[in-house]
Amino acid sequence: MTSARSTPPNTDSAPASPHPAERTDTWDMLVVHRVFRREFRILPALIRAVAPGHTARAEVLGLHLANVASGLHHHHTAEDELVWPLLLDRARMHADLINRMEAQHERLHEPLARIDAILPRWRAEARADDRDALADVLARASVALEEHLADEEREVLPIVEQHLTPAEWRAVGDRGKEVLPKGKMALVFLGAILEEATPAEKKRFLAELPVPARVLWRLAGDRVYAASRDRIRATA
Repeated sequence: MTSARSTPPNTDSAPASPHPAERTDTWDMLVVHRVFRREFRILPALIRAVAPGHTARAEVLGLHLANVASGLHHHHTAEDELVWPLLLDRARMHADLINRMEAQHERLHEPLARIDAILPRWRAEARADDRDALADVLARASVALEEHLADEEREVLPIVEQHLTPAEWRAVGDRGKEVLPKGKMALVFLGAILEEATPAEKKRFLAELPVPARVLWRLAGDRVYAASRDRIRATA
């Protein structure tokens, strides 16, 4: 993980930020953040409801949690490597804020690592002690994640819009797309993002996808995502 904690000593000579004709728009980050908030918020209760020994249900939720946690890890890695270094170089007056963002990533690393350790056992055996430990660490991670995302949206994204070019911001999004699954699971991931998007956001998000992906979503996306969502959120 790239560290952003070394503050350059001479803030007077910081290089000038680019001034693109097109202002960088970080709207897409807000939509993605809603997915992580939602899933970390609802999963603890869903996991606690799984009966001991119910490995089929543990596998459904466990696979979903593994995908969500992996997505968050890659999301943070993209910021660590592609956002924080540029901001430290171009917006040195905000170095304390950027360092705080990096420190929040580090604090979230511990519960995410704990999830990675517990999850395979629970998926395989569905033991009550693993279930409860997993739900507890998820609940703690949800609180820490909410704090981090709120700080990032309120304080960091306005700085990103001033100091990163649209092309540099697109590179962050492209990094995230590199780890998306293909085929049917791609529709599930896309549906998770679009679930709480406004109509305007949904239209814009779909417009930025490759044509084959848009066609696939229109043909089967809603149906495939609804089936996955309902299977995950079932309470019986």
